[in-house]
Amino acid sequence: METSETTQPRPTHTSLVAVGDSFTEGMSDLLPDGTYRGWADLLAARMAAVNPGFRYANLAVRGKLIRQIVDEQVDAAAAMRADVVTLVGGLNDTLRPKCDMGRVRALLTEAVERLAPHCGQLVLMRSPGRQGPVLERFRPRMEALFECVEELAHQHGALVVDLYGAPALGDPRLWDADRLHLNAEGHRRVAEGVWQTLGYPPEDPEWHLPPEATLPPRWVARRIEDVRFARRHLLPWIGRRLTGRSSGDGLPPKRPELLPFEGDRVQGAR
Repeated sequence: METSETTQPRPTHTSLVAVGDSFTEGMSDLLPDGTYRGWADLLAARMAAVNPGFRYANLAVRGKLIRQIVDEQVDAAAAMRADVVTLVGGLNDTLRPKCDMGRVRALLTEAVERLAPHCGQLVLMRSPGRQGPVLERFRPRMEALFECVEELAHQHGALVVDLYGAPALGDPRLWDADRLHLNAEGHRRVAEGVWQTLGYPPEDPEWHLPPEATLPPRWVARRIEDVRFARRHLLPWIGRRLTGRSSGDGLPPKRPELLPFEGDRVQGAR
C-alpha cells in the first residue's frame, strides 16, 4: 500500500526584532563573560542557521514599564519592518503596588496597533510565572494582562506563545535565585516554544513539560535560601520601588540596530 507524506514547508524569516524588558533582554541567562544571552538570542541563532542573510535586533532593557516600552522601543521596531517582531511587556507594571490595569491595557493596545502593520508577523506571549506566593498575589493582574494579549492577537493576526500555561515554566528549578527571571534552561525552553509557534519543526517537543522530579531541599536549606533571597534580591527590589528607580536606568538597548547575526556566535549584552 502506497503512502504519501506531506512535509510542512519551513518558514522563511530573514529578520527578527525583539521588544520588551528584562525577560527579553535575557536575564538571568548569564554567560561566562558576565553578559546575558536569553531566549531571544537563542531563537535568533537558530533562525540565522536556517535563513541566510538573517538580521537581528533586540531593543529590550531590563526594568522597563509598558509606557517606557511604547515610548522608547515601539517606533524604532516598527521602522525596521522586520519579518518577525516579538513584544512582551506589561508584567513589570502588574508587579507594582499601584497598577492601573486599564492604563496598561490601553498602552499594550497602542503598542500592538503601531507594530502589527509594519512587520510580517507579530508575536505576543503569555509570560511565565514561577510557582509561589508572588504569583498567587499578582495572579489576577497577570491573567487580566493575558486576556488583553489574547484579544489583541485575535484582532491583529498576532501569534501567542502560551508560556504561562506551560507546566515547566512554573517549576522553581527553571528560575534564577532572584525568583524573577528564568535561568538558562528556562530561556532555552522559551526559545523552543517561540520557534515552534513560528512554524519551525520541533527540536524539543516536550519543552513545556517539567523536568524529572527530584527530592525537594530540606526545610533548613529552604529557610537559608529564603534569607539569602531576601537580602540579595527582595530588599534591593523594594528599595528601587520606593525610590522610583529601575534596574535599567541609563542602560542602552541590548542590540539597537537590525544587523546581520551569526547563528554560531550567540552573544549577550553588557
